[in-house]
Amino acid sequence: MSQEERPVYLRLRDTIAAMILEGRVRDGDALPSVRSLAAEHGANPLTVAKAYQTFQDEGLVTVKRGVGMFVAEGATQRLRTSEREEFLQHRWPGIAAHIRRLGLDVDDLVERTRA
Repeated sequence: MSQEERPVYLRLRDTIAAMILEGRVRDGDALPSVRSLAAEHGANPLTVAKAYQTFQDEGLVTVKRGVGMFVAEGATQRLRTSEREEFLQHRWPGIAAHIRRLGLDVDDLVERTRA
């Protein structure tokens, strides 16, 4: 399934995960409000809330009533571990097969990532 075919809430989840994994929000930091993230991405606030709910369900964020949603302690490492596993199990096999079909050289690919 291509990125565009994925439900909007899962694409927003990817965006939020990237914010955490890239260190734009760290363990203990407040996440953007549902309304502000919805406005920033042109999404329905209920869709953003659904994306945030996936993180709550996984224990990666905590809610402080009347204050906001915060990245849970240890969430960055747990998220990195689960995202790596998902990548290696579900995405990498197709990418590796594509690399082989194209006859790409691994050393060349590694060098291009450094550029």
